[in-house]
Amino acid sequence: MLEDILTGKKSLFETGMQSVLRGQESRLRRIVIQNGNLVTNVRSEESGICARVYLNGAYGFASTAEYTAEAAAKTIAAATKNARYLDKFNTEKKKPYPILEQKTIVSPRMIIDFEQKRLVDLCKEIDAHIEKKYPDLLSRVVAYREDTMEKIIVTSDAADGHVAYPRTTLYVTLNMTSKDGQPVEVSDAVGGFGHIEDNYSDLAKIYEKIAALYKDLCAKAEGVYASAGVKTVILHPDVAGMIAHEAIGHTVEADLVQGGSVAGPNLNKKVASELISITDFASTAFGDKAPLPVYIDDEGTEARDAVLIENGILKGFMHDRESADFYGVRPCGNSRGYAFSDEPLIRMRNTCVHPGKDKLEDMIASVDDGYYLINTGNGQADLTGEFMFGITMGYEIKNGKLGKAILDTTVSGVAFDMLNTVDMVSDTVTWNTSGTCGKKQAMPVSMGGPAIKCKIMIGGR
Repeated sequence: MLEDILTGKKSLFETGMQSVLRGQESRLRRIVIQNGNLVTNVRSEESGICARVYLNGAYGFASTAEYTAEAAAKTIAAATKNARYLDKFNTEKKKPYPILEQKTIVSPRMIIDFEQKRLVDLCKEIDAHIEKKYPDLLSRVVAYREDTMEKIIVTSDAADGHVAYPRTTLYVTLNMTSKDGQPVEVSDAVGGFGHIEDNYSDLAKIYEKIAALYKDLCAKAEGVYASAGVKTVILHPDVAGMIAHEAIGHTVEADLVQGGSVAGPNLNKKVASELISITDFASTAFGDKAPLPVYIDDEGTEARDAVLIENGILKGFMHDRESADFYGVRPCGNSRGYAFSDEPLIRMRNTCVHPGKDKLEDMIASVDDGYYLINTGNGQADLTGEFMFGITMGYEIKNGKLGKAILDTTVSGVAFDMLNTVDMVSDTVTWNTSGTCGKKQAMPVSMGGPAIKCKIMIGGR
């Protein structure tokens, strides 16, 4: 087993250096059925070994696509050589990081394999159901994506681990002609952590979601343009979670804080309504397994929750060992690399707004003139906390009741300013497990939260 091979290479770690050896296998599958036609059918796999060595503040890194004992030894030697070379130019010598708890952490779930044909047949079956049930559609797409990682982590002064991250996601996109003769579109995703048996054994639940998606599409086909300006809105958990990830989460990743993000000077200050708390969860959340559980990161740090905002106060950042040492705190296991050839970076895991005490129906009833924003498209945010996101599904709220659907629009603002306007938070959390964060490397993440009532700038027509 590679696990035994890598563990046996600990003897090659040089004294005085803090070293990590990582073996990794990754698998990606993509299937797309468009209007009944199979247009994409891809399966790719990669495996390899990397080593990262820390010496006096300098990192040496090396990787290879070979997956053998000899490759492991050569990779450690190359990373060590690189660390020594870079140390020659390091004028600010630093002490070793504090030694972490040394234990072995094993994920309760490993990667399993199955035939690609099963996935193609699954997508075809769902597509056939949509074609038969909803013949008035202009077009339809059923897409499947699997991205799985299995990692073996061996360290000189931290925890060792054997962990797996299987994730499957099914995307459904429906399109029809609007009352004005223009195409309108809605989409949704189903799935998350686990394999095909975990997420798609009961197609009845998927068909229920598709029925709800079709209902929204029909409403959008009769939709109106939103009125531009600062509006009172209720953000669906998918929208609240996206803002928590993009506009808040990235500003509190410690490497980006050191790079000048708005969060730096606001530590321990009020940045949101006291109703808002946000945590980047590790392996459990609110008493249950987190949607994409992380048990150990790629530096050998046992993962624990990172409290970001608590009752409106910015409490902390997400860290790797380097930033935790800089700020004088414990690392929390946020250092992850996507491919075997990627050095780990500070990354989010399961970033979520905590639930409140309000009922969604009461929140809607409290709005005289506003919007209920349900789904987002692509968007962007920067280190000032400024954001702009597309809204692909939403409804008017008139006199405390849902009105007409709205056509595609945008929302924008400054995250901390927007969060300070929150005056109601629903009591139910919904997770979105289909996210892939693009910070230099792709990385599977989940995000979520309750519905929140706030004020936000809407772009309108």
